[in-house]
Amino acid sequence: MICTRPRAVFSFLLILCIFLFSGASFATTQTQIPTQVIGSDTIKLETFRMGYFVDKTEAMTFADVQPQTFVPSANGLSLGTTSKATWVKIELENANSSPIKVYLHHPYAYHNSKVELYEVVDGQLTRSRVLDMDDKTTLQWMYRGSAVFDIELQASQHKTLFVKSQAFSHQWFVLNLYDENQSKRALLGQYTDIALLVGMILALIIYNFLLFFSSRLREHFFYACYLVSGGFWIALSYGLLADLFDVYGSITLKWHLSLVSMPIFILLFMINIFETKKKYPVEHWALLSILTLLTGEFIYGLFDIVTALKYSSTLAAIMMLVTLCVTLSMLIRKHPIAFFFLLGHGLFIAFSVLAVLFYKGKIAFNYVNSHGVGIGIVLEALVLALIIAYRIRSLESLKANQADLQLLASTDPLTQLFNRRHFSLAANQLLELAAQAQQPVSIAIIDIDHFKVINDTYGHALGDKSIKQVADVIRSQCRHEDLLARYGGEEFVIMMPDTFGQEGFSLSERIRQTIETMTLKMDREQSVSFTISVGIAEVDATAPDLQDTINRADKALYQAKNSGRNQSQLYRV
Repeated sequence: MICTRPRAVFSFLLILCIFLFSGASFATTQTQIPTQVIGSDTIKLETFRMGYFVDKTEAMTFADVQPQTFVPSANGLSLGTTSKATWVKIELENANSSPIKVYLHHPYAYHNSKVELYEVVDGQLTRSRVLDMDDKTTLQWMYRGSAVFDIELQASQHKTLFVKSQAFSHQWFVLNLYDENQSKRALLGQYTDIALLVGMILALIIYNFLLFFSSRLREHFFYACYLVSGGFWIALSYGLLADLFDVYGSITLKWHLSLVSMPIFILLFMINIFETKKKYPVEHWALLSILTLLTGEFIYGLFDIVTALKYSSTLAAIMMLVTLCVTLSMLIRKHPIAFFFLLGHGLFIAFSVLAVLFYKGKIAFNYVNSHGVGIGIVLEALVLALIIAYRIRSLESLKANQADLQLLASTDPLTQLFNRRHFSLAANQLLELAAQAQQPVSIAIIDIDHFKVINDTYGHALGDKSIKQVADVIRSQCRHEDLLARYGGEEFVIMMPDTFGQEGFSLSERIRQTIETMTLKMDREQSVSFTISVGIAEVDATAPDLQDTINRADKALYQAKNSGRNQSQLYRV
């Protein structure tokens, strides 16, 4: 028993040592950064392993960082707002028998404040470069928004690269390695996709501003402003402005407030198209509350943009939740455009959630996650364009209905000629134009002879037919510029611009003679004829007065009736 105790202790200690040794080896394996061995002239490393270290103090020097433990990772990272100063370690080895030149690309450097590169060989610093976006003398390594550093590797040389990425707010970046030819290829057309997105938004902006100027509807203005904010932010955040105008650094930092103004305009758009102020007070209060918060953040961002952007993701999440709830409420209430808004805004929310998680460092670095907000903006803009089209079509339909109602209100249903009320309004306008142009105007009043006898003898159906026949003849004989109306039961009136009294008399005679030769069939064996009497008067050029002219034409009509009917009489003083 005594002998076994030392053996047991020894065995335990041996197992413990093996475990600790294994654990140490495991930890070493876990923290080891794999070396990128370059064995050919063609270099295109867009997916490789590296390590990163976050300097929470944001004040450590390269000498302080060099001995730190680096966490293995992919070459694309998103670490959120708490990792503004992040260091990266890359191990390179030239397996060729001749020197090579490698180009390190930092394609999202335009949104950083600084990018630093340190080259170490055998533990000794051999070369360092500091790219400060606010220092023009260091911008030699910036090309179209990307930071590009050349790195020389001697034959069979091992070199360690330390890259510092200093972000303004959110830390996200990707590093790639190329040869000279592949480097040029990578730089050419790297923002083509962003230019396409911005171009689509620009077309919608122009169209909606034109709609606003022509219709003065606020929804077009709010939508256009939303597109301006969204398009500008896409161009800024995804490098198009840096590519086209070489703008980066702190000068562009406040421009990110366009990300705050964008939801402000979409909220105003919602309030307008859903008419929440008039019809939905609870939803209106909810939208107004988040609108107030966003407006406050925008104003605060004018003074402290870094802090404002720090909370922008949280406010964006609240905005998405509120707008989604309001849209669902509209859908439940069966609002006609709620489904389209839910579709567009749902796409924006889905892709923006990915982007928010990406910016906070919660999900992996990939194109969809890193460009989620931009993709969401474009998809929402395209779907909201359907709402604009629907609203335009609805307004056109409403205007057409109003025009139809106005036409019905001004038209006699039996003859489809204007009624007496419309004639009085339109005739006065024509009379004013004629007076300004010093043109003659004549008015004729037509009455069906013995109309009461026709009604009493043959019935109202035949009476209506006779009225319609007279209306058809008048319409066929008159000019396009003449104003025709059914003035009473069996009376008609014609206003003839640029027409002297004698010319009006000739027209009246043509109408009378045409009707005189026509018959109305009662059945297969019987038909009825009827005649009309007409009174014509010319407007007094010295004192043009519509009612006075009608009275004189009416006197001429009575003269025609008293003279035997079936004739036209021109009023003479």
